[in-house]
Amino acid sequence: SVCRGTSRETMATDWKHECDSQWQMNASGIPMPDSVDWKSVSEKKPFERNLLQNSSPYGVSHMVQPPEIHQSEIPPQYQLEPEGNFSGWKTSTEVLPYDTSGIPPGVVICHLPQFRWFSLEQCVDLKAEGLYEESQLHKFIYQLDVKLLGADGTTVIEQYTQNPEEDLECYSHTWKKVSHVFAQYGPGVRYIHFVHRLKNKFMIGFFNTKVTDTSIVIKTSKSS
Repeated sequence: SVCRGTSRETMATDWKHECDSQWQMNASGIPMPDSVDWKSVSEKKPFERNLLQNSSPYGVSHMVQPPEIHQSEIPPQYQLEPEGNFSGWKTSTEVLPYDTSGIPPGVVICHLPQFRWFSLEQCVDLKAEGLYEESQLHKFIYQLDVKLLGADGTTVIEQYTQNPEEDLECYSHTWKKVSHVFAQYGPGVRYIHFVHRLKNKFMIGFFNTKVTDTSIVIKTSKSS
């Protein structure tokens, strides 16, 4: 039994060394207690990979120019939501009021654009992804909201929001990159709450904002 116990301890140490070698955890100042199942951590690979599911729900890539808008001579059917594969995302829609500002009284209106916010939301459980407790660290066309949450799933440890603007009357034909790095946020992070909000428009055709190649990646960094 002593030999078997020694063998198990040796294997556990090997897995621990494997994790440290792969992610330089000691050099980054991340605690590595013996009580952690290092084999499980190594297999789940919580660092330096995308923790979000289905990063490209519209089936496009930022490496390729956004698809052109094609309008037919026949008016399309009324469309409420964009087309795509939104598996892994919790989606919701918010209808915005019609904007009649700037329209003189008495003017006959044939069509007005109707805008909607289309939200895509994920909550990443860091523990389920392999992190252990000691390691836890109107011109708008798009809104990004990311929160680092505590173990109760509601306490906000740190938050980041971004609202890039766009000329809604002109198609830019380009992607806009939005990125952020959380650093030195302290211990206690258990969940990452991630929300996209995309502004869509319908006026004799459906015009939607797309996102692609979304990612959440955890990296180690050497402590100063």
